[in-house]
Amino acid sequence: MCNEAARRIPLDQLRSDWGQTRIPLRFPEGLPNMAPLDSIRITDASVIIRAAADVPGEAELVTRRWSWPGPTGKPVYNFRSDGRALDHGRCLIPVDAFFEFTDTPTEPGSGKKPPKSKWRFTMRGLNWFCVAGLWRTDAKVGEAWTMLTTAPGPDIAPFHNRQIVLLKPENWEAWLDPLVPAMDFCKPLPAGSLSVEQVR
Repeated sequence: MCNEAARRIPLDQLRSDWGQTRIPLRFPEGLPNMAPLDSIRITDASVIIRAAADVPGEAELVTRRWSWPGPTGKPVYNFRSDGRALDHGRCLIPVDAFFEFTDTPTEPGSGKKPPKSKWRFTMRGLNWFCVAGLWRTDAKVGEAWTMLTTAPGPDIAPFHNRQIVLLKPENWEAWLDPLVPAMDFCKPLPAGSLSVEQVR
């Protein structure tokens, strides 16, 4: 499951690239502090884009927490999309990379478990992209978001048995439309869509 991402997207670039959609983007809380973040982890705050509740046909960018507490208190930071309508609370999570972790073989006789290997994934041909997400209001933490997951595509399968739902720019507008079936987007990308680099 994805529990770390990076967002080093200048606000001006985000605004410019968003212009290829037909949805006006508003900043109801003012322009956000979008300092580069090399690591966004569970419970950290980052920007999301969602449909504006008060102005149909427009979107808004706000800063919210990653994850809300689940029934057992554990954070809901990933949410399975499989077989779900997901027609309420959709959002886009802008990132330029995400990370997965794999076990590292233990040295014979060391008796110590080494740190997991860390892999950075980026989308080929794009400076940044979006993860499909959901946001909700939680009584304890307020508004928060989670990343949707699906079956792994060929680029992810060697590293994990699930992957987050990744959306290219041409899909951003449709994802925010609750009338468009979620199943149209909640599926892995074709082989070669992602680049991977070992960073630890």
